[in-house]
Amino acid sequence: MITQDVILQVVTAQQANMKSKGLGQKRDAISYLPDLTSYALIVSGVRRCGKSTLLFQLLDDRYPDGLYLNFEDPRLFGFDLKDFVRLDKVIEQNGTNVLLFDEIQIIPDWERYVRQKLDESFKVIITGSNANLLSKELGTKLTGRHITKELFPFSYREFLVCKQWDEGESHIRDYITTGGFPEYIKQGYEDILHFILEDILIRDIAVRYGLKDIHKLQQLALYLLSNVGKPISANRLKSIIEVGSTNTITEYLSYLEDSYLIQLIQKFDYSPRKQLINPRKIYAIDTGLTVVNSTSYSADKGRLLENMVYNHLRRKYKRINYFLDKGECDFVIFDRDKVVQVVQVCYLLNQDNMEREINGLMEAMNFFKLTTGIIVTFGQTEEFEQDNKIIHVMSAHDFLLDKPI
Repeated sequence: MITQDVILQVVTAQQANMKSKGLGQKRDAISYLPDLTSYALIVSGVRRCGKSTLLFQLLDDRYPDGLYLNFEDPRLFGFDLKDFVRLDKVIEQNGTNVLLFDEIQIIPDWERYVRQKLDESFKVIITGSNANLLSKELGTKLTGRHITKELFPFSYREFLVCKQWDEGESHIRDYITTGGFPEYIKQGYEDILHFILEDILIRDIAVRYGLKDIHKLQQLALYLLSNVGKPISANRLKSIIEVGSTNTITEYLSYLEDSYLIQLIQKFDYSPRKQLINPRKIYAIDTGLTVVNSTSYSADKGRLLENMVYNHLRRKYKRINYFLDKGECDFVIFDRDKVVQVVQVCYLLNQDNMEREINGLMEAMNFFKLTTGIIVTFGQTEEFEQDNKIIHVMSAHDFLLDKPI
């Protein structure tokens, strides 16, 4: 049981701490977060990507009288459903009708309380760093009463603003190796990214799911981070990590995806069954996290660029597949159920790889009946016409800033 006085102390202390830290760099996400009534706004994303800062900015920008509470505060350890009654009294003293809750999913039956506050005409904004826990609970108790938005580490545009750099193609190399975690961009200590990975694996996965063999989980995570952009299968991983069954690997992969550490994308196929059994390609939430934690002795610049392009696309599109037939195309992008774009990634387009890269892209364009396709490179810009189709070669700098073709 948590007393009302302790809850009030935590609310007051967290608010003071927020003011002392400042609001930080304004996130682009502010512009697309809706102002909801009767619906909970859920902001989900990987640990330390800036969700708490975003809530502070919402308090300052939209809801100056709102009440903020981070449930990961150690003083709230043991908080349960009965303690929400005492939280209600603190809210009543505050006189607000806007509630901003950080990592509330660690509290059992939290969704019942949120539903109650929505019924009482409160605005409720929630953050969380585990997609599976949030979706399970939202699906049972908040069906039709929530809208979810994802927050990612800094985009390339936000990275440039943070660094106070003008646009310039030379900065792409810095962004690839640094990534978008705000604290790491500002301070540059690699330990920050080591600790983020450790927190994800221990707090978001091992503790939450009661895993005993943490070493195998760590081994799997490091292998995946060291092999971004490559196809994997549960059977292959089972032999590499040396676990007892493919079911264990499948469970671990789902935990890693739910924590937002990695994303596994499927090969396109009209058959849902074949999509499930084909190898999937690995991408990490952040290239800096990959560079710092990878066990590979030499970073593959092409794979890192591909991962960076994937993350940019994932900010805008929910469904992304890869295409593989005679040739391969890295990304097939869907808007709803319609293919709207095919994208190939090649660090340096030259005579040795040009035919392969173009043929793979053309094959996907023909398959999906598209007249244009894109090849993203580190710094090249060009245009090809082949069989009445246009291939735009774009620099990563232009692509990540959404420059017109």
